[in-house]
Amino acid sequence: MIIQTNALRRCFGDLVAVNHLTMTINDGEIFGLVGPNGAGKSTVVKMLTTLLPPTSGQALVAGCDIVTNPAGVRRAIGYVPQLVSADGALTGRENLNLFAKLYDIPRSDRRQRIEQAIEFVGLQDAGDRLVRTYSGGMIRKLELAIAMLHRPRVLFLDEPTVGLDPLARQSIWQQIRRLVQQQQMGVLMTTHFMDEVDELCDRVGIMNHGELVVVATPSQLKAAVGTQDATLDDAFAFYTGNRLDTTGGYREVNQARRAAARLG
Repeated sequence: MIIQTNALRRCFGDLVAVNHLTMTINDGEIFGLVGPNGAGKSTVVKMLTTLLPPTSGQALVAGCDIVTNPAGVRRAIGYVPQLVSADGALTGRENLNLFAKLYDIPRSDRRQRIEQAIEFVGLQDAGDRLVRTYSGGMIRKLELAIAMLHRPRVLFLDEPTVGLDPLARQSIWQQIRRLVQQQQMGVLMTTHFMDEVDELCDRVGIMNHGELVVVATPSQLKAAVGTQDATLDDAFAFYTGNRLDTTGGYREVNQARRAAARLG
């Protein structure tokens, strides 16, 4: 198991954002975490990436405890946030070189690692262009290259295709599959797109009101609805009592619009 949580809990005053979360994610597995806005998905990701300490409970990421060994967790993970993280004033290679230094990759290995990462995501011809000239799909590819540069065991993807057109989304899906197949890393991704879940995820966890209400494969979730030709949208409604709302509140809308604008 590459991720294991046991009764993980996070409170903000009287608000219980995540309540006794217990789940496992395996090596080589793409795990989708979905739920209504405010269900606790982002809080889970922040705890597992050591950005937010838990109130109680335990979690191991690549064998490292998120509380007692946060540095070990950070060495073992790659993270692609929803908002753009690459610097538009730098070229693709300059971004990769900057992160190679931050990841403390030995100087003797940097050039090879950077070229391998650029080749993997198919940005060889754009590596020396300023990132501000990239399309949205190219920026996301670069961010995947950055996240894999130090060869992490776990990859966290927060809304990886928000703001992208259909062709760019398909391209990012292909890159994610290749990463998992070639490096056997575990992936935890959040998304509001049920077609993305159906296309990519081996298993799905649905959260509601801070709790994990079900974990199953996409086909099992659809079958549980009990109607012919049920979709994952139907399964989402079945388990949460809500139709999927991709618009969200002010914060979610603002983030999505900012990400879409910066991705072009």
